[in-house]
Amino acid sequence: QLQASGGGLVQAGGSLRLSCAASGFTFENYAIGWFRQVPGKVREGVAYIRNSDGRTYYEDSVKARFTISRDNAKKTVYLQMNSLKPEDTAVYYCAAQYGPSSWPLIRPQSYNYWGQGTLVTVSS
Repeated sequence: QLQASGGGLVQAGGSLRLSCAASGFTFENYAIGWFRQVPGKVREGVAYIRNSDGRTYYEDSVKARFTISRDNAKKTVYLQMNSLKPEDTAVYYCAAQYGPSSWPLIRPQSYNYWGQGTLVTVSS
């Protein structure tokens, strides 16, 4: 099970930190991805972190603004979002996939487990 939290309303230029807490599986064996979706649009990837070495990958739209990290002891992945823009407004989801053999794992279809989403709203 994955539980995403930390969303809210923030002004453009502000920051938020999202958390994705895992339970019920061996967290350190799973890569985690953050995705986001605006109603009526396709779910898109944001950032990803591998389980084996903590390697990360970011989509161009968030590169240099967002940072993904994981704490295996707490079974939690974080997404630090800085310099937020109105176009970052979306429901953010975290997803997990067991020990991927390829990297980066950017397609939503590659992930088997999903959290419920947390809403991020950035006002202009």
